[in-house]
Amino acid sequence: MRIRKLTSQLEKHLLSRRAQSDAEAQSVASEIVSDVRRRGDAALLTWTNKLDHAELRPKDLWFSQKEIRAAECNVSPDFLGAIRHAARNIRRIAEQQLPRPWSLEVEPGVRIRQRVVPIESIGCYIPGGRASLVSTLLMTAVPAQVAGVPRIIAVCPKPNNELLAAANFLGIDKLARIGGAQAIAALAYGTKSIPRVEKIFGPGNKYVTAAKQLVSADCAIDLPAGPTEAVVLAERGNPRWIAADLLAQAEHAKDAASFFVTTSPPLAKQVAAEVARQLRTLSPNNPARQSISAVGGILLAPSLTAACDFVNRFAPEHLSFPLRVNTLLRQIRSCGTIFLGPWSAQSFGDYISGSNHVLPTAGWARRRGGLSSADFVKCISVQEISRIGFASLADGAEMLSSAESLEAHRNAVRIRR
Repeated sequence: MRIRKLTSQLEKHLLSRRAQSDAEAQSVASEIVSDVRRRGDAALLTWTNKLDHAELRPKDLWFSQKEIRAAECNVSPDFLGAIRHAARNIRRIAEQQLPRPWSLEVEPGVRIRQRVVPIESIGCYIPGGRASLVSTLLMTAVPAQVAGVPRIIAVCPKPNNELLAAANFLGIDKLARIGGAQAIAALAYGTKSIPRVEKIFGPGNKYVTAAKQLVSADCAIDLPAGPTEAVVLAERGNPRWIAADLLAQAEHAKDAASFFVTTSPPLAKQVAAEVARQLRTLSPNNPARQSISAVGGILLAPSLTAACDFVNRFAPEHLSFPLRVNTLLRQIRSCGTIFLGPWSAQSFGDYISGSNHVLPTAGWARRRGGLSSADFVKCISVQEISRIGFASLADGAEMLSSAESLEAHRNAVRIRR
C-alpha cells in the first residue's frame, strides 16, 4: 500500500474519483434499465446472457421448491449451524430496531396513534459475482420476516448450494437466477416472469447501485450500498490485525476502497509491510491484489482531529478503531458502522454479529445509517379528535389557514362549529 500525506488536495481527489465512478455507472445502468422496462423478459434474458454468461430461457429463471429443499443435503452441518447462529443474532437486533405502535393523548380530546404496517412485497438483491453472498440473504430476509413482510422475492445471478440451503432454512421459496442492473429493473417494473415489488433491498456493485437509484422514483429502495469502503483509524495497534481488516474488505471487488489513516509514520510502514506479506498468501485472482493498491492506501494525518474530520467527510461504510478510544468515537458523525476495540474484526459485522451489513456507501453515511427492520415497515399515523378536542384546536387551525390564505381549509373547520 502506498503511504501518502493526508492533504486537502488528496482528499478532494479521493472524493472526486468516487463521483466519476458513479457517473460512469449511471450511464451504463440507464441503458439496461430502460431496455428492461421497455422489452421486459426479452431484455432481461438478453442482458443476463450477455453479462453473466448464462444461457437462460424464461422457464429457467426460477428455482423450484424441490431444488431449494434439496440443497440442504449438499452442505455441511457446520454450515447450517453457522447460518442458524447468524440468523439468530440478526433477528435479535431486528426485533430491537422494529418501530412499535403507540398511542398518545397530546391534549384532552386529541389522540394520535401510530400503526406499524409491513411493506407488502420486497425484493432482496443478493450479489453473486465471485461468490453468492449467503450473508446478504440473511441480512435482508431476516429483518423482513421480523417486520412481517408477506411476500419476499430473492434474486442472485449465480446462486450456489449454500445460498439455496439458506433460502430453504429461511423459508424463501421465490429465488430467481438474475442479477445486475437488469434484475433491479425487473423487480422495479415487473416483467412477464418477474413480479414487481414495492421496495428493493441489498448491496451490489456500482452498476446495481446506480440502477437502484435510477428506479427509485418508481420503486422504493433501501439505500445506496455499492462498492465496499473500509477505514481503519489508529495511532497504535497490531499491524497484522489492521492489515487483515483492510484486506478483508478489499477482496469484495476490484473497486473496493480500503484506507488506513494514522498519525504514526512507523505504524504506517509496519502496516504497509504486513499488507504486502498477507497479499502474498492470497490466491492470484483475489480482487484485493488490485483494489488495495489501485483504490486504497495509507494516509498520514497531521493530527487525530484532522483524521476524524477526513472520516466524517469521506463517510466510509466501515470504520475500525483498533483501540477503544472513546474520545475519538465521540468525534465521528458519519459512517455506516463502527468496529470498536482490537477483537472487533470487520468480518464479524459482515456475517454473524447481528448488526446489518447492508450499509451506505459513496458518502451516503452523511445522510443515513445502515439497514434496519424499520426500513421494512410503514408507520401510519391515526388522528382522532373528539368534540372537546375540536373546541380546543379550532381557533388555532382557522388562524393558521387564514395566514396561508387557504379558505377551504378554514371552512372545513368553521363548517363544524
